[in-house]
Amino acid sequence: MNSRIPEFKTDTEAETFLDQDLSDLDFSQFKPVQFEFAPKTERVNMRLPKDLLDAVKASASREGLPYQRFIRRVLEHAVSQPQENKPEP
Repeated sequence: MNSRIPEFKTDTEAETFLDQDLSDLDFSQFKPVQFEFAPKTERVNMRLPKDLLDAVKASASREGLPYQRFIRRVLEHAVSQPQENKPEP
């Protein structure tokens, strides 16, 4: 029987949990994360049509995310996809 991971209130609780045999965990509850934890060291400044920015903010709101994090996630998804049938520059 696979068990779920409990929620932890402190880092110490999480570290203690990791000190045990984890082979019985239900890993289907994990979600892949790539760039979100990397330090944000670079800036991007761009102009967008107001309607597009409003649509981005609405989509982010529906997902419960700040709109800039939503944009990072969309960009990460775009660069993570296989580049099939992409024209050569």
